[in-house]
Amino acid sequence: MPGFDPAAVADLFLEEARRLGVDYADARIQVYRYRLVVVENGVVKESSYTVSTGLGVRVVEGGYQGYASTTRLERSGVREALEEARRAARAVASAGGRRVELAGKPARGREASPYKVDPLSVDVSEAVEVALNTNKAAAEVEGAVNVVTRLGIQYDRRVVATTDGGLVDVEVRLVGLSHATTAKADGGQPEMVYDSKSMVAGWEFIRDGDWEAMAVEVSKLAAEASKAPVPKAGRYTVILEPEVVGLLLHEAFGHASEGDIVASGASVLRGRLGERVAPEYITIVDDGRHPQGYYVPFDDEASPKGETVVVDRGILKSHLTGRAEAAELGLPVTGNARVQSFRHPHLVRQTNFYLKPGDWRVEEMLEDTREGLLVTVKGARGGQTDPGQGTFTFNMGVSYIIERGEPRSPARGVSITGRILEVLNNIDAVGRDLRVSTSVFGGCGKGGQLVRVGDGGPHVRVRNLLVGGR
Repeated sequence: MPGFDPAAVADLFLEEARRLGVDYADARIQVYRYRLVVVENGVVKESSYTVSTGLGVRVVEGGYQGYASTTRLERSGVREALEEARRAARAVASAGGRRVELAGKPARGREASPYKVDPLSVDVSEAVEVALNTNKAAAEVEGAVNVVTRLGIQYDRRVVATTDGGLVDVEVRLVGLSHATTAKADGGQPEMVYDSKSMVAGWEFIRDGDWEAMAVEVSKLAAEASKAPVPKAGRYTVILEPEVVGLLLHEAFGHASEGDIVASGASVLRGRLGERVAPEYITIVDDGRHPQGYYVPFDDEASPKGETVVVDRGILKSHLTGRAEAAELGLPVTGNARVQSFRHPHLVRQTNFYLKPGDWRVEEMLEDTREGLLVTVKGARGGQTDPGQGTFTFNMGVSYIIERGEPRSPARGVSITGRILEVLNNIDAVGRDLRVSTSVFGGCGKGGQLVRVGDGGPHVRVRNLLVGGR
């Protein structure tokens, strides 16, 4: 809207909250822009631009909280949202709902993620051209039968104001490109492989990338995988690539670390703080400022988000918390209360959850593994986890059979299954490399909300991992 100033709306909110005399209130003012280009088999299927602006309010009165949101950002709209949130809090109290307390002290500050060229200042025709050229290159690989390329750009500004002194203003720019090819080689089965690269950066990330080479590699791998065998099911020594490590930790361990899940009793980690849950060479952190991940210097309660050490040299040290979960569990506030948008309530969410590097070179790890599997995420098809039991099953991407210390023939149809605490304790080698990744195309889903996250780690070797196949 012309002349819209999120900081001015935050001032309006604080004035109206004081006028109403609420016990506590906070507001999230959001400006969101998203551009998406989709090309399939040489045809532009979508070129869209989404704009969303609004205010989300939480009120806590008498220990009960209520939420409301609005896209009317003048004084009357802000006042109405506050009054509606206040009525919602009173309704929760009347119904005997859950009481909350808020621990910690919010922060003040303004930050913006680094970039050189504002991606939304670039003409959409350049984005379309990049996606078309990438798609065309992938289609020319022999055996490719369907090729889909996506290019995404996100701008997200959030101003969070609280009646107990918090005021933060964060701008994040995120760009990326993904490509998927379904291929069928002679005598093979159709196989889909994809790759995706995103970065908190500007348009320079797209201009500097060799996207055609990435897409060609994906098509060639899909054609190769089409002819690959499905390995026999059983227990293997497995080397996991960093993207698989990130997926495994985020889904099977990270969610079990989230304070609201712990408080509900639905986490395998409940009551285990201070216990050894992994070998001493395992350290797992959640870091809102990792340069390869998504940028979360403050959460959506205005709490600062630095590095939270969840597992320190094998010892479970912390759970992830927002202000309410910290008060309920008697823990520090870790800055993990996040919302998908101004319309949503707070949930405890990860930021960039990853395993810290060890001291093995990848080449040493392979040479020391005479037989096994190298598992990748390219072409992964999801899975399921149970944080209460700590169990998981993931359908992975194209993998490789390790013979005499080298990844040789590809394999398809690989799944991995296990209990996360057993798997952590069966890791016997942690690489010195580290990759953390995020995505402009997706994120983590929980409670009906999707937020951007990052995850990763180094290569790791796991003994006796159950692998599904034939």
